[in-house]
Amino acid sequence: MEVEQTALPGIGLRHDFTTRKGQRVGVVSHRTGRRDLVIYDADDPDAVCHVVKLNDEEADALAELLGAPRIVQRLNQLHQQVEGLVSVQLPIPDGSPYAGRPMGDARVRTRTSASIVAVVRGGRVFASPGPDFVFAAGDVVVVVGSEDTTAEVAAILADG
Repeated sequence: MEVEQTALPGIGLRHDFTTRKGQRVGVVSHRTGRRDLVIYDADDPDAVCHVVKLNDEEADALAELLGAPRIVQRLNQLHQQVEGLVSVQLPIPDGSPYAGRPMGDARVRTRTSASIVAVVRGGRVFASPGPDFVFAAGDVVVVVGSEDTTAEVAAILADG
């Protein structure tokens, strides 16, 4: 899919794409931080027929709603393509020794060779979190590795 980027002098940037069914959709990113979701007229691709104005919080919520399922879906597709690779979603339970601690303290990659590729917290996705990312009870950690290594990560996150 091709996304077109257009500078809008004095306003910001516009990103547009066309769906498989021919509907043109875009996002205008204002310099103020506001985002507008725009739907173009099917008969005139230069005319906007609907605009949804989003503040920062609303834009973040929409991105999270669209992003979290896509990350998991892409990992599942990768799993199907690469034999032996699995992706799992592991909760950080209330009693986890890592709740409230940086991800680096768990040393998951070093100890298991599995990778934490995302953390989902309250519907918000933190893709590719760094070692300073602080886990919270209730987080869902997306881990990629073998069946054995992801099971080891589950044990680490639950018991230390």
